[in-house]
Amino acid sequence: MKLDTSTIMMIFFIFSLFVSLWKIYPFLRMKQLKDDDTTQEAQKQLKELMIKVIKKKHGDTTEDELFIAMQEDEAFNSKLFWRFNLNKLKQLLNSHYIKNSNINNIKDIYKQLV
Repeated sequence: MKLDTSTIMMIFFIFSLFVSLWKIYPFLRMKQLKDDDTTQEAQKQLKELMIKVIKKKHGDTTEDELFIAMQEDEAFNSKLFWRFNLNKLKQLLNSHYIKNSNINNIKDIYKQLV
């Protein structure tokens, strides 16, 4: 049985393709990390915590004070939300403002809650 050059090259190419995919496969797995704070559940927890702290402060707080109060609250999971910073709080507030068009600031959130 005689194989011409193009057949040998095609066999080598297919073999190389399978070996490459086998080597890359472990990096392509999409496992959720234990400390992934971008999931819907984690975002819901953060939003509930934010609402709880706003209620506790009666809406009289700035973004900076709200950030510190959320981190100091006993319900704050520092292992899950280790990436939580002021910018993430601002994004959370902005998403809340977008979903509720009649709300423009933290005081409005408190007024809506009571």
